[in-house]
Amino acid sequence: MLGAVLLVALTGCVGYVQGPSASIGVEAPVFIAQDDYIYYPQYECYYSVSRRQYAYREGNAWVARPAPPGVTVNVLQTSPSVKMNFHDSPANHHPAVVKQYPKNWKPPGANQGQDHQGLNQNGNQNRDNNGR
Repeated sequence: MLGAVLLVALTGCVGYVQGPSASIGVEAPVFIAQDDYIYYPQYECYYSVSRRQYAYREGNAWVARPAPPGVTVNVLQTSPSVKMNFHDSPANHHPAVVKQYPKNWKPPGANQGQDHQGLNQNGNQNRDNNGR
């Protein structure tokens, strides 16, 4: 009987005590890749290095595609290019970019198919002391 009383007494005393708790929230670092564009004036096409896509106008809309419009990647990469200094959509900057870098733009000092041998810094023919 003592066992039964003890059993009833112990079963009634079972309880749950929650102690103080704390949690530490660690947020994952947020990495935002900024677009970095290279502009190809001859084709009015931008290449995003981070996205590995080409951005250009198709009619009145801007599109992003894995290949440039109407030209192979090899040909595009051999044409003059300019690294852009903006990190958002080319559509936001295109009117100013086109003015600064028209389709026939070449980098300063680029050999534009002309033979510059024999020219001095002023673009005049080099002559010896005898005027030849």
